[in-house]
Order: sequence, then C-alpha cells, then structure tokens
Amino acid sequence: HKSPPWQVAGQVCLYLLPDDCGAGSCHPAIGDLLLGRSKQLVASSTCGMNNPQKYCIIGYLEAEQKCFVCDSRYPYNPYTQHNSHMIENVITTFEPDRKKKWWQSENGVDHVSIRLDLETLFQFSHLILTFKTFRPAAMLVERSTDFGQTWKAFRYFAQDCAASFPNISSGPSKGVGDVICDSRYSDIEPSTEGEVLQRVALDPSFEIENPYVPYIQELITMTNLRINFTKLHTLGDALLGRRHSDPLEKYYYAVYEMVVRGNCFCNGHASRCDPIQNLRGDVFHQPGMVHGRCICHHNTDGLSCERCKDFYNDAPWKPAEGAQNNACKRCNCNGHSGRCHFDMAVYQASGGVSGGVCEDCQHNTTGQHCNQCKLFFYQDPHKAISDTHACLPCRCNPEGTLHHGACESHTDAVLGTVAGRCPCKENVEGVHCNKCKVNHFGLRGSDPLGCQPCNCDAAGTLPFSVCDPATGECLCQQFTTGRRCEKCNPEMLHSHPPCTNSRCSPEDGQCKCLPNIVGRQCNEPAPGYFFLPLDYYIYEAEHAMPLSGSAPLVRSWLTGRPVTWTGPGFARVPSGAGLRFAISNIPLAMDFTIAIRYEPEVLAMACISCDGVTAAWSIFPVVGGGKSFYSLNISKQKYFPFLLTPKLGLIPRINSMENLCSKKDLDDYQKYHCVEIASEVGPHVLPEACARLIASMSARLHHGAVACKCNLLGSLNASCSRLGGQCHCKANVVGRCCDTCSAGSYGFGFHGCYPCECHPQGSVSSLCDQVTGQCACLPNVDGRHCSQCLPGYFGFPRCRPCPCHGFTELCHPVTGECLNCSGFTAGSHCERCIDGYYGNPSNREPCRPCMCPGVPTSKRFFAHSCYQDSQTSQIVCNCLEGYSGSRCDECPTGFYKIPGSPGEECAPCPCNNNIDVTDPESCNRVTGECVKCLHNTHGANCQFCKPGYFGSALNQDCRICKCNPAGVFPATCPGGDTACLCDPATGACQCQPNVVGSTCDQCAPGYWNLAAGKGCQLCDCDLKNTQSNQCDQLTGQCLCKVGYGGKRCDECEENYFGNPQKHCISCNCNAEGTSWPQCDKATGVCNCRAGVTGRFCDQCGRGFEKDFPSCRQCHLCFDEWDTEITALSQTVQGLMRFAASLEDKGGRMPSCDMRFKAFEDAISEMERILKHPVFSWEALSGIKDFHGYVRHELPLHPSGQAKGSFNWQWPYLWRYQTVCLSKNPMHCPTSFHQRCISDTQRSPDKMFSLLQICGVPGSHSCAAAACGGGPNCSGALPLSSRAFRKAEETAVLLTNLTTQLQDPENQVCASKLHLFSAVHGGWKTGQPIPGKHCSLVVSRLQVNSYAKTLSTQ
Repeated sequence: HKSPPWQVAGQVCLYLLPDDCGAGSCHPAIGDLLLGRSKQLVASSTCGMNNPQKYCIIGYLEAEQKCFVCDSRYPYNPYTQHNSHMIENVITTFEPDRKKKWWQSENGVDHVSIRLDLETLFQFSHLILTFKTFRPAAMLVERSTDFGQTWKAFRYFAQDCAASFPNISSGPSKGVGDVICDSRYSDIEPSTEGEVLQRVALDPSFEIENPYVPYIQELITMTNLRINFTKLHTLGDALLGRRHSDPLEKYYYAVYEMVVRGNCFCNGHASRCDPIQNLRGDVFHQPGMVHGRCICHHNTDGLSCERCKDFYNDAPWKPAEGAQNNACKRCNCNGHSGRCHFDMAVYQASGGVSGGVCEDCQHNTTGQHCNQCKLFFYQDPHKAISDTHACLPCRCNPEGTLHHGACESHTDAVLGTVAGRCPCKENVEGVHCNKCKVNHFGLRGSDPLGCQPCNCDAAGTLPFSVCDPATGECLCQQFTTGRRCEKCNPEMLHSHPPCTNSRCSPEDGQCKCLPNIVGRQCNEPAPGYFFLPLDYYIYEAEHAMPLSGSAPLVRSWLTGRPVTWTGPGFARVPSGAGLRFAISNIPLAMDFTIAIRYEPEVLAMACISCDGVTAAWSIFPVVGGGKSFYSLNISKQKYFPFLLTPKLGLIPRINSMENLCSKKDLDDYQKYHCVEIASEVGPHVLPEACARLIASMSARLHHGAVACKCNLLGSLNASCSRLGGQCHCKANVVGRCCDTCSAGSYGFGFHGCYPCECHPQGSVSSLCDQVTGQCACLPNVDGRHCSQCLPGYFGFPRCRPCPCHGFTELCHPVTGECLNCSGFTAGSHCERCIDGYYGNPSNREPCRPCMCPGVPTSKRFFAHSCYQDSQTSQIVCNCLEGYSGSRCDECPTGFYKIPGSPGEECAPCPCNNNIDVTDPESCNRVTGECVKCLHNTHGANCQFCKPGYFGSALNQDCRICKCNPAGVFPATCPGGDTACLCDPATGACQCQPNVVGSTCDQCAPGYWNLAAGKGCQLCDCDLKNTQSNQCDQLTGQCLCKVGYGGKRCDECEENYFGNPQKHCISCNCNAEGTSWPQCDKATGVCNCRAGVTGRFCDQCGRGFEKDFPSCRQCHLCFDEWDTEITALSQTVQGLMRFAASLEDKGGRMPSCDMRFKAFEDAISEMERILKHPVFSWEALSGIKDFHGYVRHELPLHPSGQAKGSFNWQWPYLWRYQTVCLSKNPMHCPTSFHQRCISDTQRSPDKMFSLLQICGVPGSHSCAAAACGGGPNCSGALPLSSRAFRKAEETAVLLTNLTTQLQDPENQVCASKLHLFSAVHGGWKTGQPIPGKHCSLVVSRLQVNSYAKTLSTQ
C-alpha cells in the first residue's frame, strides 16, 4: 500500500528538510507555527487582565503557603512587568530564564481554551504543552479546516476517561482517524514541567490506500487549533495541612511553553513558502516564522498549490508523491488561445493523454486544441494549423453543398478529404458546387439533391449532347421532340436517322454493335474503351531518321522558350535536310492528311502561313516480320535556316471510307472544320457533329472501340475519355496512357513525376533528364537543379574561380572564403601565413617556419608568430608570455628557466602574483625563488601572509591583524610599529584567559576589566540579586535586580535598606527631602537634608516653614528661644524621672488633691503662654529668677547635668533686654533681625546690637505698635507679660503650700513640689505642702503634657 509522506517507520515526521522540487515531490521545512503569530493566539481566561489578581502556589515543603500577584494588563517585561502572564508568554523565545514567564488562567476556572487562528491551511505535525502547574485533569485538542466554522477533535486527555468523556473510547484505535481518550498525560505527577504531547492523528499500523483523499488530508491539516481545558486538578487543603481563606486561589492553569509544529501545506509541490500578504519593504517578519503561501513548482498555483496554473490544465491536478512530481501539463492550443480548462470526460476518452480543452479559440479555429478550422473554414494545406492564417474561408455555394456552404476542413488521405473541397450535393458539381452535373438542371438549395436529372431520352437526343442546366431542355435529334426528346417528331416519323444502319431489333430498336461499343444506337464505347481521335496517329520527330545527305539530327530544346511540344523535344532540321518517319501502326490502307508541327528557331522570323515545307510521301508496303511498314519522308527547302519539328501526324480522310455517312454529314464535317480542330495541340472542344462522325470513323477503322490501356503507375484509374482515350494522369504525367513525364519533370513512378525545378539562372533550360532529374547546367554550375557553383568556384549564378592563390581548390560557394588552406596559409583567401610561419602567400610565396628558437612543431617554439624585417631581412619573433629575446630564447623579468626541462622552458616565478614582474630582482631567475614579496606576503613563493597579517596570500588579500593589545598575551603584541600576531588564515587573535572575539576585544560573558591587560576578571555577581551573570565589561557593574546595588549587586540599592542576602526593602525616602545617601542601608532611616524631618523626610523640621519641600528657615529669633526651651525640656525630663522615683517610694497623698486644683489651672495657663517663646521684660526677669532658683537650690543629679543645662546665654539675653528697654521703645524693631541674631551667636561682644530690637509698648494700635502692642494685644510682649504674672501667682500659691509640709509625707510631697516649683518658677523654698495633697499634686502635675508642650516650642 502507499505510505503517506508523513509516515516513516511508524513515526510521525513531516518534511524535516526542504526538498529539491526538480526530483519529484518536495515539501517545506516544519517549524513552530506560533512564531510571529502572538496576535493570533488567544486564551479565554488570563489572570490579571482587568486588575491585579492574587494567586498562591502549593508546596509540600514550605511552612507557609506563598502567594503572589498576577498583573497582565501590560505585556511581560523582565524589569517592569515580571508579573504579567499573558498568553503570548508561551511562545518559545529561547531566552536563558524561560521559566520566569508563563501564561496563567484566572483562579478556579475549569473551562479554559487556548486558540490559534492561522491565515491559511497548514499541515500539522505535533503539539507540545509544558505546564508550570499540574497538567489538567481533563482536556481535548480540536482542529478546524474551515477557519473555525466547524471543529473536530484530535484527541481527548483525562485522568479518568470514563468519567470525563464517557462517550469516547479509551483505545486502541480501530481505524485511521479514530478519536480516543488518552490518560497518559493527565496525572498529578509531575507537579510542574509536565508535558502533553499530541502528534498527527494517523496511526501507521493502518493501511492507507491513498494518502491524498480528502478525509485523510483533513486529519493532518488545519486552519485553526483549539486546546480546551475542562477540569482542574483540585487537591483538598487537609491533604496538605493548610487552611486558606479562598481555596480557589491555588488552582488555575499555567503553561510555560506551547509548541505547535507544522508547515505550510503545499501538496508536495513547493519547498518554500512566503507570507500571505505582500508587506512593505520596511516591514519584516520574525525570523523562523512559518509562512503560509506556497512558492509553487510543477506548474501549480494557489496558496497550497491546490490547483494547476492557468493554461496548465492538460492533465488532472494531482499532489506530488515520491519521485512522481505529477506536474501540471501545459495545454496545447496551437497558439490560438491562452485559456483552457480540464475536462475529465475528454481526458478519459483520450486514454489519459490529454484533457485540456482550449477556450475561446481565435483565428477561425475550434476543437479541443484549437486544432481544427471552424465551420465554413478550411486549413491551408501549405500552412501548419499553428499559423495564425492557417484557416481560410470556404468558397462553396450554399445551395449546392451538403452543409449549407461548409467545405472539408483539412486534407486526410485515409478519410479521403481535401482541404477546402466543397461536398456537393448528389447532382451538383464544380469546384464551388455551383453548377448542376451534366444532364441535370435547376440548382436549388431546397433540393436535397441540388439538381434534378434532365432524363433525356438517349434514343431521341443528339449523341454527346447535354441538356440545358437551367431549364432541363434536352437537345433533340431531328426525328424527336419534347423536353426530354422522348417523342417522335411527326414530320420525321418515316425517316431513318443518319449514319446508322437498319440492323436493329424491331422490338426495342437496339442496334447490333461492333466490338466494345454499347448503347441502343451503338454510339458509346464500353467501359475501359474509347473512340480514337483524328490525331491519334502521331509520330515524334525526335524518333525519326535523317534523310541521306542531310545534317545530323539534334534532339534539343531552346533556353528561355516555353514548352510547346510533346515528347523529348524538337528535331532541328537545317535547310535542305529531311526526316524519315517509320510508320507501322496503320490498321488499313486509306487516305490520310499529313499534319506537321513545326516552328522556326528564330521567333522573330516566324510566319503564320509559310511555304517551303514540302512533304514528299509515298506509301508502299514493306514486308517483314509479318507486319506491314511504311515510311514517310519530309524535307525543308527555304525560308528558315533551321526548322524545329516536334512531331508529324496522320489524319484519316473521312471521304476515303465508304458508306460511313450521308452527304449532309460530310458537309457538316467540312463546315465545322473538324480536321483543323482535331489537329490543334492542347485541349480543344469538338462540335457535336465532329465528335459523332469521328467516333463513327474510329469504330469503322479499328472495328470497334479501342482499349484505354492506362498505365497503372501514371494514371489515377483505368478509365479514359470517351473520345480520344485520354487517361486521367497523375501530377506531371502526360501521354494518352499516362506513361511519360511531362516536359520539365522526371522520375516516372507510382507517385507521378517530380518537377525538375531547374534553376533559371544556372540551367540551360527548364528541362531535365526524365530519369535522374539532372538539369543541364551552364558552365561552372553544378547541382541537380543547377543552383550552385562547381567546386572551386563561388558566387552563383556568376560562378568565378576561388581566389585562394593556389593554396586550396575549395571555397565557400557564396562568400568565396577559402576552405582548408594548405601550405601553412590562412585567411579568407589564403593570403597570409599561420602563426609560427612567415612569407607572402598573396604573391604565391611559400610560408616558412619561424625559428623561435625552434620550429613551431618542436617543444622549443616559444613565440606566437614572427615576421621578416623588410630592411634587415632578419626574422623577428613575437614571443609568448614568459619569453624574450629576438629568438625567444631568454626568460624575461618575472620568469625563470625550469631546470632540466627538455626545451629550456621559461616559467613564471611561482610567487602567486605577489611580486612586481617588472622588477628584475623580484625573483631569482635561476631557482625561481621569490625575493621581493608584495601585498604583505612572504615565503619562497610569497604564499603566506607575513607575520602580523592574515587572509589569503593567493588572492592578494593579506590584512593586518587587528588584535586588541589589552586582550592578547604581551608576547603576541610587541608594541611599537610591530603588528600583533594572529591566526594567518582567520585573523583570530590569541586571547588571554576569559577574553573572546576575533580581535580579543571583549570579555567572555560573565567577565570584565579587559583594560587591565591580564585577562578578564570574573564578574562575580551575586546571582540571587542579578538578572544574569553578565556585567559591564568596562566597570564590572553587574545588572542588578530592582532594589539591589553595588558593583556585585551584593548591596542594597540607593534608597533601599536591609540584608542584601535576604531582601532589600525600599526606604521610600522622599527624594526632595533627602541628601545623599538617601537612607541608612542598615536601618532604612532617611538622611534628611537641612530643614526637613520625618520618617521619610517628607515634612519641614523645627525652625522651618511648613511649606514642603521648600522648607524655608524661620526667623532667626526662633533659634534663640528654641535653645532655652530645649534646655527646660531636658530639665523637665529629669524632674519627671525624679518624681517617678519619689512616687514609687512615697505612694499617693490624697490630702493634696483639692489644694492643687487651682495650681493645675495656673500651670495650664502658663503652658499656653509658654507656647509663644517671646516674653516681656517682666516675664524674662521672672524666668531668670526662677532659672537661678532651680540652678542653685534644686540640683537634680549628682553629675550636675541639670544644673549645667541652664548655663545658656542668660547674661547676654539679660543685657540685651535691659539695654533695649532702657532706650526709646519706639526704636525697637518688632522682631529679631537676621543680622542681629547671627552676630549675637558669633560673638557675645555684639550682644549690645540686640538692644535695639524691642522696648516697652507705646500708645500705638496693636497692629502698629512695636513688639506686639499693649496688654490687650496678642503680640509677643503682652503674652510674655501675662505669662510672667501667672508665674508670680503660682509662686505665691506654692509659698502658701509649703507651710503645710509638717509630716514625713508632707516632706516627701514638699520635695516633689520643690521639683514642680523649679519647673514652673513660682515655688518658694521652705513652703510646706500638706501630705494629703502631695499625692494629688504629684499625680496631676501633668508633667508629660507639659514636657511635650516644652518640646514643641
């Protein structure tokens, strides 16, 4: 059985390599149909297409389930979109990290499909799916061959086929194309990188009679492919010891790679394919893409070569199989059409030879191949049917032809048809069927016979007469009448017809006829017989004998004269000569009229009626041989120098025959000039009376009719004419019996005779030898037709001797160019010597050999030619290349003598064209060794590129080595002007370790630092934190992942912190609020620039305006108060710690609660006032006193830390306030100026400049007054005054409380109140606090709130 081309040894394989279409079937190479078709690959479900989607992975070893985010809103990018899992990710790209991208469906969706839409029909080889997750528990693969209109399954796959696809057999297949369910590819193992493989659906175990039938083709071809996943592998959470809020987040389909192998389907008629659409020149397809439009061979066409090319429909289209290319055959329309179609019925009827039917045949042709002339046209017999003018219109009379004017279309000897011949109706004749046959009349198209017979009564009509072709009237005899002459003429009823006898039957009137004569009146010869004409007895002059004493007889003809004779020619009779004719065929003695045919030799002297030709004749019996012989002598007497006599004729005299006819007949015989007409040469028409009487004479003379005796070779048939007996001759045959070739023809035979075709310019006449056909040629003319010159002559018809100076006898018959010149001559006229010889052949001087230095036939002849110097008569040789000297016995520059050669031959210096051949020192003329090599070559034969160069010395292509000195070993690049060494053939340099490139100009992948000159160093990138092991070859900088930095990617990137071996976390520092480095790489703390604060450096700091990111610095007076408040805050912190320790020791003192309620209110008011860090003179004095009190009376820590914290700029500030208030308060500015503050900070000596800032309030309004206005205003001065008064009230309150501190508890509380008074500045030492209030005071001092208030100031 036939094996399909895609089955080999039971395996599926489709055309692995392109074939040669000339040797039979050919097929394109298979490839991945997905390449270049990402837009034609779609999935019904993809995670994260609309918004990011969470998914998790299942692992048996991890302690916790890992979850990730899928975001497929944008295509995959390894740097910016590595979480994109679109379907295009499955197309093979051969990237190094292919497992970093895949396609993934949405969570928990069972029914998902992947569909590939192809642009045309492709042949499918196999499908490979590589999964990232578990393979599907159930799936099926489908294909469509009609662009998705209908779908058919390739195969089903399921872990449990019976449950998933209950109506599908699980195999094995029972026939070709059976669809089964396969369970091999649906198990849960492996959990990743599991594959599903689907091959072509043909099972090689089944016999396939014809692999190209449609249902087989449908199994291996497709326009669309669809993979339907129908069931996920879902694992119970309990099996893995896990719990999750949404179990479906773990279950989805994910595919690493999908490969669809196939090729464009070309039915075995193409080995390559092009894109379906012709794109612009600047648009390119992805390399390796399998295109779909076949580049068809074998005269096929179509996207898949599925039909024959236009005008190649002579055989049915077939796919190519094996060594049979089944090429489409070109239609044969003989040049009359450019379109055809295939017809199976015609093909089968021709025996499988031709089925192409030409369409719209032109030039009046028709037929399957436009090989016939259409109706009413016929083929010109002198033109082939392919000629555009081969078909000529018929010229038939439509009324007289059988087919309304159609003629026979072509000549066919078997069928007996003749091109252009009109098929006449039965009673019609003529070349054009335009006249009725003899004795028929009334030509009409409506008459199926064309004409009606006249039906003349033979007994009543005149012999040899015919009826009128128009009316049908017959030509009646005298005694008959009627249209048909069927009635007796009443007037002639009792008369007898002339020239008849009365010996007839009284019953039917039948006369008793002589032998071979038929008819009622005995007036017709029997078939094959005839009546002799009057000029029957003809004797050719060429056969006569000259009379005694006359000139010899010349049988000849005249050049340029038309043929006016019969037989071989003329007898030339000179004046006074005569001819004797021997006559031996007279049947009986009677009177004859002698008729002589002659004409003068000189036509200018011809006359119509000439005398001088006398015939002296006498008839006497000659006894011999049992027969009677007669001789007839004629002689010429005058007028013409020569007389040309072709023949002599004897005309019987009618009056010498008794009882032949009546006197009236004799009168008619004379009246119609029967003798003269009968003696004319050539065709002639006898009057009816003459024909009737001549027939009677012939019958009487020969006792009946005479046999035709037509020559079987020269005649068409055995019949002859009724009167005269002329047989129907073949072409160029003459004679009554058709037994002689006509003048100007020869070769009598079955075919007739051939025309002589003597050349009119080369022959004596148009006649030739009737046996050989040889024409009589003029001098120096040759050939049977006398159409060429004799050998040794040229220039027909003016044949002249060949101008070859005697060195040959032959020349070209037309041009006269001499052929086969001898004597070492050459040229069109043998006018020069051949190379190697000298002389002057044109003067018939012989050619002599050149001695250069030997003769031309020796091995020592080293010249093209030579010549003899006209002055010195010395021989000068034209030496061959490589020889010099007057006799070519020396070697020129660039050549050397081959040692030991027999002829001391010179040879080119074997320097491979790498020397200057004009330089005498370029090579050694003795040894041939090359000395001065050019083109950067060296060696004994300049056959190598010199060191530091590479390439082909033989092709003069030695190029300098372009090695990078830093990348090669120092020994190969000495430096200076010396070129580096490299491979002399390839130019490859010898690289140092880890250096690559033909010029050693780059580091190997994973290496850098070529410039060091010691080989490249390992990049040593941290593989966990890099995208690859590559690094910048100049800097060694590895290509880090996002968040990682450092040269080896072993550090966290700028603005990232953490452990780079585990994970780097973004600091998220605001770039506008940080300085470099942006954050601490260990802690992630952002490095804020001046004036910025916050965890991420995204807000303005203390002392700066809150307009981030500009954060302009506050007024400089803020720094003065901020320093003091900071010191107070630190003091408060110390007091808080001290109070806490006292509380831990002493516990609560409820008796203090109510007493300190008013004190707490005072504290709150003072806290509010302290939020404005500008004080009046009174407040400043109170704070100063309070500060001094705290310093001296209540030390907080043995280290003196609290005490030292108050050593701030109190002296300067005090002096500033005192001086400022002592002056005119209106001259004090409203606030501290930048210049004043900065001067104060730089030097205490400049403090007095601060005294001009503020004074006491004046009488101005709040807005216009200095330092914030009077007491009712909200400026800095009134607020400070109120704070100072509040502090005084607090101090009084604290003084009253001290008297109550009498017991240990009160002492403890008093100690705590000392701390409190130190903070608020209103406590007097020694004032007791009742013990019952101590705990309340301590617990409600709101130290934390107060400390925070101080801190914010």
